[in-house]
Amino acid sequence: MPTLASILAETRTRVSHLERKGAEFAQLAGKAPAGKPFLRTPGVQVGVIAEVKRRSPSQGAIRPDLDPVTSARSYERGGAVAVSVLTEQRHFGGSIEDLRQVAAAVSVPVLRKDFIIHTTQVLEARIAGASAVLLIARILERRQLQELAAAIRELRMTPLIEVHTAGELDAAFAAEPEVLGVNARDLDTLELNPDRAVEVMRRVPPGVTLVAESGVQTREDVERLAGAGADFVLVGTSVARQDDPEQAVRALTGVQRRPRP
Repeated sequence: MPTLASILAETRTRVSHLERKGAEFAQLAGKAPAGKPFLRTPGVQVGVIAEVKRRSPSQGAIRPDLDPVTSARSYERGGAVAVSVLTEQRHFGGSIEDLRQVAAAVSVPVLRKDFIIHTTQVLEARIAGASAVLLIARILERRQLQELAAAIRELRMTPLIEVHTAGELDAAFAAEPEVLGVNARDLDTLELNPDRAVEVMRRVPPGVTLVAESGVQTREDVERLAGAGADFVLVGTSVARQDDPEQAVRALTGVQRRPRP
């Protein structure tokens, strides 16, 4: 099973090749039309962000034959307020082309989910039509996190800053997140700890839009996270593997948001 360190090493190699296209990407990003506004204003109900996902290190093969556009459109029909697209290829089976196709095919905003460590990846996301880009606090130094968040905003996208532990909150807040994700999965061990995630979520102030990530399988899970103050839930494996992803998403919608303490 790959480790976070090995995945990051592979990412750095991939990015070193991508950097050669930096000037070209900057020109293309400047001409690209703006993506759809991301989820800064929650509604009355907990919004569902559904993920295009073929496989993962923790689950192995999820749906190798997944068609990104078909899945994304099914998610939207089921009531998803946004679609997340995994673009890491080796361990998740994704691609930037998946992101481009999905962004062009749906009317909801699209999130690029990957191990983002360089501004060239941000430019790449902008060119492909992303509305938001995931930044993982655990893998970035504080200043790097701030700089990448600023670059994302400058390109008229939204940074979704992700934490796993309370100790990562200071660095995340220093990047002034409009949207903060709390991942119940430890990226080092791949283990889920829903109770820890709830504890971290309760530390997020009401002015920050809150996304609960990982381990969401049932409506009861969404209700529990709503009780901890979640504005949105990001759901991957439990909807991606279903024969009827539209219905799988619909089953998770309609849960009322609750005021954050």
